[in-house]
Amino acid sequence: MHLAVFGSVRKFCPIFLEGTTPASRRASLTSLPVTGKQWGNQHRGARNEGSNIKHSPPATLFTKLRITVTAATYLTLLRTILVPVFAVPAASYGISVKSGSPNESLHWWAVGIFFVAAMTDYADGVVARRYNQRTRLGAFLDPVADKLLILTAIAILFLLPWGEDWKIPAWFVGLVILRDAVVWGGIVILRYLNRPVEIKPHWTGKACTALLMFTVAWTGLKIIPIDPIYPAGVTSIFLVIATYRSILQGVQQLHQDETLSQK
Repeated sequence: MHLAVFGSVRKFCPIFLEGTTPASRRASLTSLPVTGKQWGNQHRGARNEGSNIKHSPPATLFTKLRITVTAATYLTLLRTILVPVFAVPAASYGISVKSGSPNESLHWWAVGIFFVAAMTDYADGVVARRYNQRTRLGAFLDPVADKLLILTAIAILFLLPWGEDWKIPAWFVGLVILRDAVVWGGIVILRYLNRPVEIKPHWTGKACTALLMFTVAWTGLKIIPIDPIYPAGVTSIFLVIATYRSILQGVQQLHQDETLSQK
């Protein structure tokens, strides 16, 4: 019977059998449709091969501009974002105090946000030193974020006092503004003269920033009944020292560049 069936197939379908060798017949079977199980195995194999391909992350604005952004830089950017977030409840609380009905929830919201922002100033420095994440962008943004936070807080506490006879003195506000004007004015002058600007952090500047934040926190907390003029007085001493050192550093840098150009 098997021979009869084979003969019938050979008679009516000679194209599949005549003139072919066993090897070619086996090769022709590979062109036949695959079963569901075989297709699944092939699909899984292709998927595994595709998983080994490493895809590059999508380009961001920083990568397109070739700017190195580290974890420390993100902390600095967070501090910058927190400035307006702090300013809203801080100013609103000052207005409520002025109207005679202080909203203490706004008070503590403002204090809490300021403390979080101040802690990012400490955290970004620790991260940058421990993991060697010092960058030129971070060196520029860090003092800018500090100035925005401190000047915003001082301006609000001076213009919208958080209590009767409880505000930062006017002479202290003027000294802070004068110091920043001298520092940034020196940077503008150096850039105008086509001189390289090297920002070298010093302990006097760091101490000045820490004392400024302490003065703001002291005035904002209102826990100890000691007039804010006392922490402001201590901070002003470091303000004068830091300002003098900034001027001296700028003059030395300008003189050094002139000496190198003459050689």
